[in-house]
Amino acid sequence: MKIALIRERKNPPDRRVVLTPAQAQKVKEMYPQVDIVVESSPDRAFSDEEYRAAGITVTDDVSDADVLMGVKEVPPEALIPDKKYFFFSHTIKKQPHNRPLLRAVLDKNIELYDHETLTDKEGRRLVAFGKYAGQVGAYNALRTYGLKTGLFDLPKAIELGSKEEMIRRLREIYPQLPPLKIVVTGKGRVGSGIKEILDAAGIREVEPRAFLDTEDFGEPVYTQIDVDWYNKHKEGKPFDFQEFFTHPERFEGDFGKFTKAADLYIAGHYYGQGAPPILTREHLAAPDNRIKVVADVSCDIGGPIASTIRASTIEDPVYGYDPATGKETDYRRPEAVAVMAVDNLPNEIARDASEGFGENFVRYIIPALVEGDKDGILERAKITSGGRLTPRYAYLQDYADGKE
Repeated sequence: MKIALIRERKNPPDRRVVLTPAQAQKVKEMYPQVDIVVESSPDRAFSDEEYRAAGITVTDDVSDADVLMGVKEVPPEALIPDKKYFFFSHTIKKQPHNRPLLRAVLDKNIELYDHETLTDKEGRRLVAFGKYAGQVGAYNALRTYGLKTGLFDLPKAIELGSKEEMIRRLREIYPQLPPLKIVVTGKGRVGSGIKEILDAAGIREVEPRAFLDTEDFGEPVYTQIDVDWYNKHKEGKPFDFQEFFTHPERFEGDFGKFTKAADLYIAGHYYGQGAPPILTREHLAAPDNRIKVVADVSCDIGGPIASTIRASTIEDPVYGYDPATGKETDYRRPEAVAVMAVDNLPNEIARDASEGFGENFVRYIIPALVEGDKDGILERAKITSGGRLTPRYAYLQDYADGKE
């Protein structure tokens, strides 16, 4: 078996990798029968020279590989027919802009495995970058607060390149922080990354009820809430998690109480289809809205956060939202809400993120690929095979055909 780590061709190019040089070397040691090559790239966080130093062949031609692995979507014209591919395809939710990609995958007889669909028997994802998105998102949230208020000017996370350096910079500016109040939605991988950075920066966590009831703690604080704190049953019944996830239409948003109490909102939740909106235009336009900075790590355009009217970029990460018009404005205007909505945050600490992702890829995915898929990891994740959608993903047929 020959595995190729392919060059990222989406623009702007992603700097992350599926396997670091050390991890690629480890796979070769574990499985001498497996050959790993790397497609040459000037953009990776790990250079061609680092792969060569680890004994990995770097080449411009990977057409003879059996399995090709990348991070972001592969442009349709770059797909090599009759291969196995692993990458984030962003098609399983019927994302309109990637329909041509899925169509090309089918037309070129490609066996597609989306990193997002690689799960255990309980449906838990085995490889993900969410924690790193949360780490960078929390840093960027405080950086945006400094830009909005003019209190401090932190460098971009990509200029620092590591979690440790982000934490060091945040600790340096901690004395300049007023007693602001931060609300965080989400307790999954993204939420854990947010919490890790806020804790390391020295910001104290408080319970949601105390957060709402106490006007001023005399120091910066944050509270981290799950769906039961920002949704309520339409009929006034006690909140039931299972009912919420299976029948979200029975619930309505209840985030308004936090808009009256928080200065900064970091959104790190998972948002399911049909769930109520969280931060609405009405919330943001209300006279008692206190939130002036929104860091939307989840970054669902047209989703539950009204101020996320577009994704921002690492190069230009902050824009303004005008609560009166619902349109973009200069974030420095007094009435504007400053929005950070970068949609590829892990790219800012690409080496850290790649190491964490690759560690689990070597632990779970490589053995399934080489030794046999005894736990069904690959079978569950396989989206296409033989020019067709697999039964598990047959729901994508109308989407692939352009009928929806």
